[in-house]
Amino acid sequence: MKVAVVAHARKTTGGGLTELRQVLDEFNVDDLLWFEVNKSKRAPKQVQRAIDEGAELIVVWGGDGTVQRSLNVLAGTDIPLAIVPAGTANLFANNLGIPQDIRDAVRVGLYGRRRHVDVGRINDERFGVMAGVGADALMIRDADRGLKDRLGRGAYIFTGAKNLQAASSKVRIDVDGAKFFKGVSSCVLVGNVGKVFGGIEAFDDASPDDGRLDLAVVTADGLLEWSQVAARVTLGRTEKSKHVMTATAKRIDIRLKPKQLYELDGGDRKKVKRIRITVEPRALTVCVPDEVNS
Repeated sequence: MKVAVVAHARKTTGGGLTELRQVLDEFNVDDLLWFEVNKSKRAPKQVQRAIDEGAELIVVWGGDGTVQRSLNVLAGTDIPLAIVPAGTANLFANNLGIPQDIRDAVRVGLYGRRRHVDVGRINDERFGVMAGVGADALMIRDADRGLKDRLGRGAYIFTGAKNLQAASSKVRIDVDGAKFFKGVSSCVLVGNVGKVFGGIEAFDDASPDDGRLDLAVVTADGLLEWSQVAARVTLGRTEKSKHVMTATAKRIDIRLKPKQLYELDGGDRKKVKRIRITVEPRALTVCVPDEVNS
């Protein structure tokens, strides 16, 4: 089997890329293509290059941003994605039960089960974890590399609290062609999986292979109301919060006034006034541990 590695060279989890090479050698992977990038946005070109050179399995070393950029190319192909988590949150890997240890993650990639999962499509990009507008997008924009290096996941908490007042905007949201919400929202989240931060289940019944996306519209204003939302989410009762409206959908149309930043899988994107999101059912093949339920 021809294996390709697409690696974010600035990630240093465990023994870094040196350990990854050693582990692949120990597993007797001798037909190996190797590509390194210093920014996640450069991963798609190398993934496509690996496909063109006949790769039958693509191992991605990096965080959620690198994984998102890679799955954007791999979705719709039959080539499996193997993830070796090397980022700050590693949300996509964690939701699928992929281990953090390099050796264990490589073993899953080579010998684990192939699971067909959904991806979301927002404007012209695909995502595996979530897309968001409002507080979370501002939080991610401000949690730059230096802050994440110093505080880890705490960087998101710090910048999230700072941006609560600036997050609100006028929003209209249609779900599967029907009006769902019109008013002021401080955060709109669309998830493909349940855990979207720190192991907390923001979407209580989400599944990455049910052919639907989960939507949460947060109307909380100020630290007190956001604290109430956070308490409900931590208890696994997001839908019971009076400051949250939830739904599942195949198509979501979001109109914003004024233009807002949005994010997907932990990467910020430019301001837009409209976002169209759809689900692509079972479009991506991912290597997962055998014991993970389908």
